[in-house]
Amino acid sequence: MDKEYKVGSIVVMKKQHPCGTNEWIITRVGADIKIKCCNCDRSIMLPRIEFNKKLKKIITY
Repeated sequence: MDKEYKVGSIVVMKKQHPCGTNEWIITRVGADIKIKCCNCDRSIMLPRIEFNKKLKKIITY
């Protein structure tokens, strides 16, 4: 599966965030990917490999 995303893309992750949503916006792309929760604005950084495993689908590119 070819995963195409960039800064500003909205993605859906497999597991839900404790605030109740599973939609995230990508704020940084590199060796690590920084994502921000669309509901509570909490940010986390994941290694690219781990991010690709946890990614369910890309809503907007």
